[in-house]
Parts: sequence; structure tokens; C-alpha cells
Amino acid sequence: MEKEAGRESAATRLDDPWDDALTSGWAEPDGAAGPAPVAVPAPAAPRGGHSAADIYLEVQRSEAFQEVRRRYRRFVMPATTAFFVWYLAYVVTAVTAPGLMARPVAGAVNVAMVVGLGQFLTTFLLTGAYARHARLRRDRAALDLRWETQEMTRGAGR
Repeated sequence: MEKEAGRESAATRLDDPWDDALTSGWAEPDGAAGPAPVAVPAPAAPRGGHSAADIYLEVQRSEAFQEVRRRYRRFVMPATTAFFVWYLAYVVTAVTAPGLMARPVAGAVNVAMVVGLGQFLTTFLLTGAYARHARLRRDRAALDLRWETQEMTRGAGR
């Protein structure tokens, strides 16, 4: 795929209706040459006279949308529950077993510090796992839904 103003990748369509070409040079000083604006195609005639609200409700009820939501929930619900239990276990242990949490591990570092840092590490690992899950399991389907919805609403009353 040809690069347009050095911003296009193989996964991005040139006629992306969500791409705002005007923001590409917003941080450049006045007079700096930015990329040429992309022409936005004119809206097509409304599909079957449906309003945008009707189209979005139709998409929301579709099997493809429901599958994206199921995939999201299959990851988020167990991950949130597991992290919440892990956090509560840390707090409850700190309150009910202060002797255990005060036990030295290495020098001035105690069990509470190690477990507390483990909370931060878990947060970063969970964030990475969520991003990977979204990329592998949901992004393509959500992008397809977005394109389909955009095509359906193009020209419909908003």
C-alpha cells in the first residue's frame, strides 16, 4: 500500500472516515509545510431511509457486535475479579497479619514491600495482557463493525 504523507500503514485504509488529516500537523510552527489535506468523500444517499439511531440499534443487536462484547467480557470479568481478589488479599493480610508483612526479606525490604511492588507489576502485566487480547481477539472484528456502521450511516440523518 502506498504511503500517504508518511502516515499510512498496510492496516489503515486511505479513505478512513475516522482519520482527521487536519490534526497531523497541529504541533508544527506556522508556515511549516504539513501533509496535504485528504479529501473526504461526499456522503452517499441514506440506506433505505433509516436514521443513524436505527442503524446503531441494528448493529448493536447484530451477532457480530454481540460476539465482540462476549470476547471482551470473557477477558475482563475474570481478570478484574482475579486482580480484585489479589488486592483484597494484600489489604486483609496487611491488617490481620502485620507480623508476617513486617518480616524482613532483604535488608530494610519486608514482605509488605515485595507484595506491594507485586501489585504494581501485576497491573502492568494485566495491562499488557489486555492489550494483547484486544489486538488478537477483538480489534479486527470491531474494526469491521466500525466500517460497516460507517458505511450504513453515511448520509443518514444524525
